[in-house]
Amino acid sequence: MISPYINARMTNKEFSFTESPGRGRPREFDIDAALDKSVRVFRERGYHATSIADLTQAMELASGSVYKAFKDKRAVFLAAFDREGKTRREKLRRLLSTAKSGRDRLRIALNFYAESSHGVEGKRGCLIVGTATELATFDSEVAQRVTAALRQCETLVVDLIRQGQADGSVPAALDSRVTARLMLCLLQGMRVIGKTGRSRKEMMAVADAAMKLLG
Repeated sequence: MISPYINARMTNKEFSFTESPGRGRPREFDIDAALDKSVRVFRERGYHATSIADLTQAMELASGSVYKAFKDKRAVFLAAFDREGKTRREKLRRLLSTAKSGRDRLRIALNFYAESSHGVEGKRGCLIVGTATELATFDSEVAQRVTAALRQCETLVVDLIRQGQADGSVPAALDSRVTARLMLCLLQGMRVIGKTGRSRKEMMAVADAAMKLLG
């Protein structure tokens, strides 16, 4: 959890610290930018293999600053998990807003995951998938976050399918919930396969095949 001290001094994106070694001037950093840097470490190394030293180096902060903002490594991780989910949802939402039909939006969603599942980005892996396999079994709070993230993804796909059914771009006879669950398995599976090092062509071919499931 973020400490009450930090909450009391928080502005939109910056935390101010009254301590500064030898100078007495406030230390400030962009918390979102710092968390974005920590996300990459957690994605690549996983939770257990990531040390506070890894995080301070990646976040470009002194350990004292990290500990003033967060209680411990777990608190950094939970904040990073939430930040990554919010960032990806916002990116996808912006992309979806450019499409005119439900089917086109489904294609955009598939492409979005395909683009995250190849090359260097693919090898970094998915924070949700990694967390589900590494932590969710032993940490109920983390498990709730993973479940909520996957449910949000599935609900989004259900909505996109139904939008397509409403505008005629997706067959009305298609079971939206079952198909959305199938798509969820496919999307998360793409992130797993991406860890092994796949090309963009390979992952986009998976997206093409998935679209055929819609009829």
